[in-house]
Amino acid sequence: MAAQREWFEKDYYKALGVSATASAKEITKAYRKLARESHPDANPGNPASEERFKEISAAYDVLGDDAKRKEYDEVRAMGPMGGMGGPGGGFGPGGATFNAGDAGLGDLLGNLFGGGGGRRRGPGGSSGVGPQRGVDVEATLSLSFEDAAHGLETTLHLTADAQCTVCAGTGSRPGTSPKGCAVCGGRGVTAENQGPFSFSSPCRNCNGAGTIIEFPCSTCRGSGVERRPREVKVRIPAGVANGQRIRLKHRGGPGRNSGPAGDLFVECQVAPHARFGRDGEHLTVRVPVSYPEAVLGGEIDVPVLEGGTVKLRLKPGTQPGSRHRVKGRGIVTPKQTGDLIVTVEVTVPTTLTDDQRAAVEQLAQALGATARATTSG
Repeated sequence: MAAQREWFEKDYYKALGVSATASAKEITKAYRKLARESHPDANPGNPASEERFKEISAAYDVLGDDAKRKEYDEVRAMGPMGGMGGPGGGFGPGGATFNAGDAGLGDLLGNLFGGGGGRRRGPGGSSGVGPQRGVDVEATLSLSFEDAAHGLETTLHLTADAQCTVCAGTGSRPGTSPKGCAVCGGRGVTAENQGPFSFSSPCRNCNGAGTIIEFPCSTCRGSGVERRPREVKVRIPAGVANGQRIRLKHRGGPGRNSGPAGDLFVECQVAPHARFGRDGEHLTVRVPVSYPEAVLGGEIDVPVLEGGTVKLRLKPGTQPGSRHRVKGRGIVTPKQTGDLIVTVEVTVPTTLTDDQRAAVEQLAQALGATARATTSG
């Protein structure tokens, strides 16, 4: 993509609220946050919000692409008039002096000034608006605890922008097709004289598309996009956590001018389990044991998420609240396998038969005060 006039005028880093040294991940995170806040669907009937959404989308279209960002940074570093000494575009005092033989300068000037002799890129040599990436789409998927632990394939139902089914995204009525723009000759840009150079800017007649739609599609009104229900197949990996976001590349909003589609981000909402909890890749469960089992030790049955039980051996003198590990019975993913963490709870009966009471009294007499022998003030 060739440099555009607005690159000199607009600070895309400021638009996204990030520094010029921000990483690609930080830029994407900032864009997603701002896009959610200002999306037209979240602010119906608010023109200011719609303009803000367009602004941050334009900023991310450049900064979200490594090649475009590099070119943008080079342009901005040259100053408002490409580093050529001020508004007059001359090479007088205070202006930078360039040698035409400098490596890469011809290419850079060619990108900045359409008629300056540099290389042109794009269909038909166009340096116009060109393909535009579609917007990212957010969706929420509710999962049971078991499905989140084991993973599944499901179908997500959502209503969002999609390629028009009538015109297949061309924007033209079926049986017709867009024609080349007569003003720019299908290039998508027109040249404006700026002193010794000719500056390329998007064609106002076709808005940089290079084509004109004479007979717009009645369904999408020439946009090539319609809002309709969609079904998207989603594969949820084993071990997905509550609140985790899954990215489906190119399953978001459709691109414009043959640009790539945006991404679909699916946020998983995992329902709690009646018995099991989760700590990272480990499952947790609380198991009641009787006082004799805790004192004497032995094997107890412990439930597992898949159903059924496994045996856990307790040592004599097991304390209430102690934690025990069953290896390999936690969350299983392709990268790691968690454990089952068992917390022992000693149950105290609320009612006793006469024989049970006599036995407990006999035990209490035998133990004496040993239960508090180790306590301190």
